Amino acid sequence: MDQLPQRKRARGIYLLPNLFTTAGLFSGFFAIISAANAEFVHAAIAVFIAGLMDGVDGRVARLTGTSSDFGVQYDSLADLVSFGMAPALVMYHWSLSSLTLDGATMGRVGWAVAFLYAACAALRLARFNTQVATVDKRWFVGLASPAAAGLMMSFVWAFADGELGLSGDQLRYVALAITIVAALLMVSRVRFWSFKGSGQGGARADRIPFLLVVLVPVVIAVLVIDLPRTLLAIGVLYALSGPVMWLLNRRGRRGVAP
Repeated sequence: MDQLPQRKRARGIYLLPNLFTTAGLFSGFFAIISAANAEFVHAAIAVFIAGLMDGVDGRVARLTGTSSDFGVQYDSLADLVSFGMAPALVMYHWSLSSLTLDGATMGRVGWAVAFLYAACAALRLARFNTQVATVDKRWFVGLASPAAAGLMMSFVWAFADGELGLSGDQLRYVALAITIVAALLMVSRVRFWSFKGSGQGGARADRIPFLLVVLVPVVIAVLVIDLPRTLLAIGVLYALSGPVMWLLNRRGRRGVAP
């Protein structure tokens, strides 16, 4: 008797990692709504929560063997909202919109720069998706969009809570500079350390310098003391690390040139 042909299993969508991705997307959306309601501290915190969810979803997918092309594409679209649109709109509502105080032209500069950041985040994500299989995993080429969003939102959080007595209106030109720098660093060719080990495979692939392990409890202690200002300091130092390494490498190559 001939066996009946087996029906092909329909392709499904893995629930667990996509739940974390959806949580990150919701956090980015919540940040936009909070910024529109002038709740800027809540908006900044929501973007950091989105960053946490972004770090968890990929690891959960790898640990549970539930990685999929759908998950990769969904994660990128969620990142565009959480680390592209949300930081741009939060920064615009908190500070860049006040550039209208300096005239209509500067007002247009404010929203144009916010758009520049969102566009650069989209370009950064698209480039990352096309190069993910070929680049050295030790490095990010260009500032990663979660790191750029962290720099932007730590700046907002550090001053929007009122502890330092400065408002977004007063800091509008500083905000303008930070937004432009973060946008251009995302689409630059400057390399940033990815904290993903040596990239050489094998037993030593995930090893990191011992000094970094020692610094972890120190950073945690400082975070407890003053979370928003510490996050801002970390964001600034990390954003500067790429250009500084680029300059040092460039000077080193000049030094060995005949």
